[in-house]
Amino acid sequence: MSTPGKSTTRPASTSRVARRIAVAAIMGVLVFVVLWLMAVHFIASVLIASCFCAATVAASSVSDVVETVLDAIAAVIFGILAAIAAVFAAIFGLFGW
Repeated sequence: MSTPGKSTTRPASTSRVARRIAVAAIMGVLVFVVLWLMAVHFIASVLIASCFCAATVAASSVSDVVETVLDAIAAVIFGILAAIAAVFAAIFGLFGW
């Protein structure tokens, strides 16, 4: 039996937190680029994108659903980046660089 004062839930690992923050930052950059390309003013785009990033990280800390969705997006984004890196490594490997 555990003592009543201690929590039995495991704390989130730092890699999951860093991964969530990285994906939220990537999504924030995408929001910024889309808004800026749509001719929204630069400062307004930066403010909206930073608020989006902060709200996403805060929501993932509070909500399990948002955390799960953000982890799924992280897996997709980092999978795509890993595939791109593998292609470049194969190309460089062919030429002996």
